[in-house]
Amino acid sequence: MPQTYIKKILDARVYDVAIETPIDHAVFLSERLNNTVLIKREDLQPVFSFKLRGAYNKMCQLTDSEKACGVVAASAGNHAQGVALSAAKMGIKATIVMPSTTPQIKVDAVKARGGKVVLHGDTYDEASTFAKALVREKGMCYVHPYDDPDVIAGQGTIGMEILRQHTGKIDAIFLPVGGGGLCAGVSAYVKYVRPETRIIAVEPEDAACLKAAMEKGRRVKLPHVGLFADGAAVAQIGKETFRVLRKTVDEVMTVSTDEICAAIKDIFDDTRSIAEPAGALALAGLKKYVETHKVSNQTLLAVDSGANTNFDRLRFISEQTEIGEKREAILAVTIPEKPGSFKKFCQTIGKRNITEFNYRFNDDKDAHIFVGIQVSPQGRDREELKAVLEKRGYPVMDMTDNDIAKLHVRHMVGGHAPGVEHELVYRFEFPERPGALLQFLTGLGERWNISMFHYRNHGAAYGRVLVGMQVPENERSQVESYLKQLNYPYRDESKNPAYQLFLS
Repeated sequence: MPQTYIKKILDARVYDVAIETPIDHAVFLSERLNNTVLIKREDLQPVFSFKLRGAYNKMCQLTDSEKACGVVAASAGNHAQGVALSAAKMGIKATIVMPSTTPQIKVDAVKARGGKVVLHGDTYDEASTFAKALVREKGMCYVHPYDDPDVIAGQGTIGMEILRQHTGKIDAIFLPVGGGGLCAGVSAYVKYVRPETRIIAVEPEDAACLKAAMEKGRRVKLPHVGLFADGAAVAQIGKETFRVLRKTVDEVMTVSTDEICAAIKDIFDDTRSIAEPAGALALAGLKKYVETHKVSNQTLLAVDSGANTNFDRLRFISEQTEIGEKREAILAVTIPEKPGSFKKFCQTIGKRNITEFNYRFNDDKDAHIFVGIQVSPQGRDREELKAVLEKRGYPVMDMTDNDIAKLHVRHMVGGHAPGVEHELVYRFEFPERPGALLQFLTGLGERWNISMFHYRNHGAAYGRVLVGMQVPENERSQVESYLKQLNYPYRDESKNPAYQLFLS
């Protein structure tokens, strides 16, 4: 039962290396949401993540002979830094196996703390398999990032701190979920001490392994995991963590990449700190909870779990933030191709701020424009704007939730390509590492002509590519078979309206 964790959490040794992090009152967000919003600042730990707690507590339980053999861990970064710093503190040799897609800032941080880094595979699962092979070959002790009672107990000290620091009522606590160690530890403690406090687990919608397990009543392995929130990109919830979570979690929520980006900005606005995507998961869930449950005048707390992100990623995060906060509408609008049309369109928009405007001549009748317009996040401003434009005779298509429009087409609007026949359009994701784009192109081969290509580095763990290929009708089945052999996630976007309007 989860209550067996209470003594383990009370006895956990974490403060030799970790600090008791503060709870900040998010003043701006509280006023906007009409609730008291609190943020537990685990991003202020020495390794900028909560992972230090569980790693150190686990290593404190090792015998002298186990310590002498050294430890090994697999991690995309935060757990790795926790193990490296803990090992340095205890005088233990640490080997960290990291996916080759790990952001460089995390690799450098592990090396700086004395850990030996081995880059292997493209995913956490591949790194973990290699790390466990080292355990068998060299007798080292494996420090699991989440599915271990001592690790869970170390993370559970966060829950102990929360209830000690905030003695008043807390209506709900929002916790990020990857493998489930943080959520299991905190929920076990909080539900035992204050069972009336709701525990809300929050996952990325493209890595929702806990939600899938809750729905099935058993652990399941996701066939594909999105990597934007790399600190929570886990395909299967832990065995021990799921045993705890199914008894202690009141609700599981999922949030989109846009919503995570908006939460990163909210944290910055209130604390002047920059959370990593997984670090902002809980706050994104809190905001969505307020919107969907229509709650007000409650005390809601979210754990900011980390701040380890590449500076390069901020460009993408910034671009997605306004959409995630529902402050920007992305529209495809058809206007007459004649002098004065742009001016008339802008007059119709009125005093709304235009954030983006893309156009290229196509024919002498109609002009298809790609436009970003600032809207109010409250109410139905986006729908009202669309209705106004349609009333004035403008055909409008809302592209705000169209990933191809946001990630590719907005950077490619340049007119239709004449004479391109039999074009199929696919989008791909591939692990981002040195030489990855060349490897992708080599794998794509030279069988079919590439008629369109867009790739833009986002400083993330994976690259996103939009590719147009000229494939004759009688070879359509062959291209599908060929693309499956590439072993990269892909999707046919040939019928995507953003492509049809601006690029086909």
